[in-house]
Amino acid sequence: MPLTGLESQKLKMIIFGGKGGVGKTSCSLACSVGLAEKFKTLVISTDPAHSISDSLCQEIGFRLQPVHKVPNLTAIEISADKAFKQFKQEHERELIKLFDTSTTFDAEDIQQMMSLSIPGIDEVMSFKTIIDLVEENNYEKYVVDTAPTGHALRLLSSPVLLDEWIKMAAKMRWKYRYMIESFSGDYNDDEADVMLLNLKKTVKRIAALLSNSEQCEFIPVCIPEDMAIMETDRLLKELQHFQITTRQIILNNVMESDESGFCRQRKAAQSKYIEKAAVLFKKMQVVIVPVFPEEIKDIPALVKLKEVLFGR
Repeated sequence: MPLTGLESQKLKMIIFGGKGGVGKTSCSLACSVGLAEKFKTLVISTDPAHSISDSLCQEIGFRLQPVHKVPNLTAIEISADKAFKQFKQEHERELIKLFDTSTTFDAEDIQQMMSLSIPGIDEVMSFKTIIDLVEENNYEKYVVDTAPTGHALRLLSSPVLLDEWIKMAAKMRWKYRYMIESFSGDYNDDEADVMLLNLKKTVKRIAALLSNSEQCEFIPVCIPEDMAIMETDRLLKELQHFQITTRQIILNNVMESDESGFCRQRKAAQSKYIEKAAVLFKKMQVVIVPVFPEEIKDIPALVKLKEVLFGR
């Protein structure tokens, strides 16, 4: 049974995730190739390893790059470090103002703070970059290739993390505001207040998009092995916590041939895990993808995988 519902006009974001080494990148790229036949599509990698360049046999990087030989398909590999540096450069004045008015730091302390990273900021900046790209509305479909499960969950929890940071900063600002009002009787919002308000709006936009079942769908990718299935089951429970929609799951690298002793043995070993997946994921549509004889790399191979995923 193929993937369904991805061509809905309302669906904007499709996120692929799962355990490391199960084929997330191949599936997300093959899906993007299929969607690009009808929609202007952007595929986004948030995996620090950034294997979409390797899979496409084309250097992508942290910039929008048209994918060779696939009209309507563009790719980008998000660099969280570069995204955070850009954020600091764009909001340097506001951040300095925030530290200056809300802490006892002197100018040297503030410069040291500006040079440091913030724990957890990688996922926040990655998702903020995704939301910024979506809101530019230059594409009809946005396909996200995430890193292995733990990183993906941190990415999806980034709205909560950013919201906590904003609340802390706003609390410090309120103390400053109270002091100003006590002395002058009046307070006007400054650039730091505007920055915090805009970040708060970003959090709401991220949360709204992720929890909108018509606009966002998460597709787990799994293989017929016990560890992968159990990790996927835990992932699905976490996705429910974040109110993220999952309707279907890809079971990848399934042995279908029985032409040799090895194939028959492999097929038999996988059968119990396929049955286990059918029970655990009974409320979801399970898309079976057979093991390919060749590596899924470059456009011709991705097209073959696309044909399986879309049932064409």
